[in-house]
Amino acid sequence: KQWYQRRVRGGEEEEGTRDAPNDYIFSAGQSKRIHAELFKVIDSSDVVVQVLDARDPMGTRSNYIEQYLKSEKAHKHLIFVLNKCDLVPTWVTKGWLVHLSCSHPTLAFHATLKKSFGKGALINLLRQFAKLHADKKQISVGFIGYPNVGKSSIINTLKDKKCCKVAPLAGETKVWQYVSLFKRVNLIDCPGIVSNTSDSNADMIMKGVVRLEMVPAPSAYIEPIIARVKPKYLTQAYKVEGWTSGEDFLAKVCKRTGKLLKKGEPDLDAVARMIFQDFQRGRLPYFNVPPGTKAESEEMPTDMSFIDEAAPPDQEEDEGEKIDTANATPVAEAQQTAVVEQKDQEPLKKKRKLIRSGDD
Repeated sequence: KQWYQRRVRGGEEEEGTRDAPNDYIFSAGQSKRIHAELFKVIDSSDVVVQVLDARDPMGTRSNYIEQYLKSEKAHKHLIFVLNKCDLVPTWVTKGWLVHLSCSHPTLAFHATLKKSFGKGALINLLRQFAKLHADKKQISVGFIGYPNVGKSSIINTLKDKKCCKVAPLAGETKVWQYVSLFKRVNLIDCPGIVSNTSDSNADMIMKGVVRLEMVPAPSAYIEPIIARVKPKYLTQAYKVEGWTSGEDFLAKVCKRTGKLLKKGEPDLDAVARMIFQDFQRGRLPYFNVPPGTKAESEEMPTDMSFIDEAAPPDQEEDEGEKIDTANATPVAEAQQTAVVEQKDQEPLKKKRKLIRSGDD
């Protein structure tokens, strides 16, 4: 709904609500203002990072932007970042990395401030791009992609602090934002853009493009979720089984959770919003199988060590400092051996103190 719309009745202004048209609700991320922000980011960036959802990379991939960069901005670099790789099995991430790397460099990423994955690899790649543009004092890296794929979360992870506003809702980022990562690398956060206008309304909701509170009747779009998510996961999540249709499934969940209206009628829309929210936030397992890959186990990843990742440095790189990747491993090994030697020497020091105190 569109809130606080002014209406004039009898010469007096009133504030109220009215139902917004479906075209307005499902056209999120396609306005002229959003496209203007997108092209500002592309024009200002030397490197463009397209963030994809690991559960549905092709559904969140923008072929229009790729063709535009190839034809109009061929001098700019384009890379892919598979975010939310913690929500899919390891073999799915591997398959999409192989498939997408055929067209552009691709990295796997898990954006979080506490225990991230892919941070060191992405920082090293951005530093390599900075070396390629040695004639510039600074380079800009623009993050683009669908709404709610984690662009702002990746920037916060790289900065290791909350510098961009994030929320599990579509359209939280309104305008582009500059963030300084290093002396020579700047990051640009861009609002979410929807370029694939052939998606159905249900696909728009499942991708997180539309805010659920704006959808007038979400129970009408529940069938695609039931078709995509396996029944055993729905049974584990909502403790119901034996449904015959989408409406029957919603009615059973209503009785199970106690979401009822007057006279005991099930509140289908409230439960549908809850299920869509669980789907968007990864509580209901779902992923697309990469092309040319055989389906394996569906266990979620616990070890993401299939990609060699260097730990990101704590200090910023000076302009005169040079990074020698060939000598990085011996230095790290020397630091580890020094730490081990210090730990081995601590018990000996304690024993010497005890012996001296005994002599006294």
